Amino acid sequence: MIRVALVDDHESVRLGLEAAIRRAGSEVVFSGATVAEYIAARNREGWPSPDVVLLDLTLGDGTTVTENVVRLAAESAVIIHSVADRPASVREALAAGAVGVVSKSSPLDEVIDAVGMAARGEPLNNVEWASAVEGDRAFADAQLSTREREVLRLYAAGLPLKVVADRLGIAFSTAKENITRVRVKYTEVGRPAPTKVDLLKRAMEDGIVAQAGERGGV
Repeated sequence: MIRVALVDDHESVRLGLEAAIRRAGSEVVFSGATVAEYIAARNREGWPSPDVVLLDLTLGDGTTVTENVVRLAAESAVIIHSVADRPASVREALAAGAVGVVSKSSPLDEVIDAVGMAARGEPLNNVEWASAVEGDRAFADAQLSTREREVLRLYAAGLPLKVVADRLGIAFSTAKENITRVRVKYTEVGRPAPTKVDLLKRAMEDGIVAQAGERGGV
């Protein structure tokens, strides 16, 4: 019997997957909204790692795609279950160790088939996704930490760095150091951001801020 864990912050999606997986004769060992919840449940209850984890591409807890996949892929095959509009994030997930991607628009039978293939160690057919990822020529992920993303989101949206530090409950020097590291990381992947306007552009490109805020210099 294939053992499956579900990590998705949309309960309705999880409920549909749970029912389909159980109808297919597999076992759902965990269903929850975050990787942290999954790890806590494993540590608390002591059950062995599942064969497959179906993971939503973007969770609502501020974690990055890379850190979620890395935490899970060491012990289980990770399938990304996502909508088809984030090729940059898909590429990030595959680079971090996910075995493949299944669209949330796919029939449940296709999801079940993908789970079976991943559990058996067979490659998933991701031609559609590979094309989308390959077409994303501008992608070069800077691998920002959760804290760096938080600081960048507020700073790029127009807040002074001191206000950012106060809002996040960190020292001004820490916030400044985070912005310095963000700039270095973007430069290292060929996407330099020497000004605050540039940082806003990078944050918008990576979905860290949804729209332009107040722009200003450093």
